[in-house]
Amino acid sequence: MGEMRSELEVRAFVEQMAMFLADWGFPRMAARVLMVLMSADEERLTAGELAERLDVSPAAISGAVRYLQQLQLIERTPVPGSRSDAYEVPRNAWYTAAIVKGGLYKRLADLSDAGVKALDDGGAGRARIAEMRDFFLFLDEEVGLLLDRWVAERDRRRAAAESDGGG
Repeated sequence: MGEMRSELEVRAFVEQMAMFLADWGFPRMAARVLMVLMSADEERLTAGELAERLDVSPAAISGAVRYLQQLQLIERTPVPGSRSDAYEVPRNAWYTAAIVKGGLYKRLADLSDAGVKALDDGGAGRARIAEMRDFFLFLDEEVGLLLDRWVAERDRRRAAAESDGGG
């Protein structure tokens, strides 16, 4: 049988992950909300439930959930018979967000290309911007291939877990 869930350890995990993500530029409250939703046994939580678990006001949750919705890392669903909404992490959220973010690479490449065209031929600035454009084009292509590989690997792992009786 599995180990019992330690809420103290879960809370420490949430805060450690949020701090790490914040160090990399992710808004801290959004990171905390995301990690609470990721680690929750419930499929979805309301803003009030999120606020309670994070020991903050429900108002502190609103900006975080808006940010996470824009990244498509969470979805909002109405709570039947209530005026409130609940939030959940959609299936495959990480690579869905990567696909959305992947569009960022193409946009950066296109903007860089405009810079290449605007700069003098043979100049150092043009060469740097051209390399930046080429790098973002490379990333845009590779992210799609990497996501395809992840889907195959995820499916392989699930099949292995099910055949081992751990599914």
